[in-house]
Amino acid sequence: MEYTAVSIRPFIGANDFELSRSFYRDLGFQEVILTPDMSLFKTSNLGFYLQNASVKDWIDNTMIFLEVEDVGSFWQKLVSLDLTAKYKNVRLLPIRSESWGSECFLHDPSGILWHFGEFFGK
Repeated sequence: MEYTAVSIRPFIGANDFELSRSFYRDLGFQEVILTPDMSLFKTSNLGFYLQNASVKDWIDNTMIFLEVEDVGSFWQKLVSLDLTAKYKNVRLLPIRSESWGSECFLHDPSGILWHFGEFFGK
């Protein structure tokens, strides 16, 4: 089957919906409130849905990879936001080089793991 995809938008949960909304706005995403229990967070033409749903197994097993142009610059911006001081349970792990590229990691207030990476040879 052939088709042209326009976007992909995963759904993620939150243990504390209001706290997570604030966190993602601070991270630089633009929020579009869809319902009292769900928002779309966008950057450029990318986005994800944040739901007011605290399902432990779902949240504990959610990982999102966001490709960035320059992981070093992105890392510096992440550090400058001081999210680990502002939000309990937020963890930031430094850049790690792999055979395919480099990435750094951020755990959101609920524990969802974000990978921010750059591929070699693009």
